[in-house]
Amino acid sequence: MTKIAIAGSGAMGSRFGYMLQAAGNDVVLLDNWVEHVQAINTKGLTVAIAGQDVQHVQIPAALPTAIKDVQDVIIIFTKSMQLGAMLQSIKPLIGEKTKVVCLLNGLGHPETIERYLPKHNIFVGITLWTAGLTGPGEISLSGSGSVEIQNVAPEAKGAAEELVAMLSAAGLHATYSADVLFSIWRKACVNGTLNSLCALLDCNIAQLGRTSQVNSLLASIVAEFSAVAATEAVDLDVPTTIAHIDQLFDPTQAGEHYPSMHQDLIQHHRLTEIDYLNGYVARKGQERGIPTPVNQLITQLVHTKEALVIEK
Repeated sequence: MTKIAIAGSGAMGSRFGYMLQAAGNDVVLLDNWVEHVQAINTKGLTVAIAGQDVQHVQIPAALPTAIKDVQDVIIIFTKSMQLGAMLQSIKPLIGEKTKVVCLLNGLGHPETIERYLPKHNIFVGITLWTAGLTGPGEISLSGSGSVEIQNVAPEAKGAAEELVAMLSAAGLHATYSADVLFSIWRKACVNGTLNSLCALLDCNIAQLGRTSQVNSLLASIVAEFSAVAATEAVDLDVPTTIAHIDQLFDPTQAGEHYPSMHQDLIQHHRLTEIDYLNGYVARKGQERGIPTPVNQLITQLVHTKEALVIEK
């Protein structure tokens, strides 16, 4: 039985924890939201799946500093800006053989994780699963998804494949990727266009897609992402990436969705992950002599909006 800690157990972390425990693993959900942790420990994790009866699943939950047992695997699902603090909180859980899997949105996370453990124990990837957090201890699930994982250190490919097998056995449809960095950059570029623009313009994805200015905006943002990605040996082709984003405007795809940055900034008045999306591109562009004026402006505008709405 594999001991697994989910570090950051909001909607997505709870979904992974629920599915991994159902597959026979020893799972604990870690989160800093006290009411969420208390609700799970009191009545179980409430899981609403479309077309099924609501389940109340008994699964341990705790604050990150409350447990000290070394884990076999830690899967991180915090917000990007919370990553360092979470790793500091869970240091007692990280042993010599603990594998840490980072599935966060955004760019630059391996640099942070390497401060806490060696490269051969770090695995990065993306997930296309979705989940909703409807209240403390309550999640709603629908649809299917997938996971891509790759090892940071070349010699750890075998360990990455073991993680893929463990996740797939839980129905999470994991695959090993030989180029997950491309997938991470492409997803970050999607978020750096749709998330940031929908948050600034207070609209959903389909509404953004219907504006006459959207093509020009996408072209400018994606071109800067592509130029910076090339310095990290990632070929983010501009026309192909724009075509990929264009598909998401369709209401039958993601069109009716309000992205997570809109939810954070407009709906909940919380800080966003802008520094790990457009902000990362702007910062690395400045360091590497690549002009990124559009991403710099978007980053400044989002931070200004944060200051306005969080002060209220």
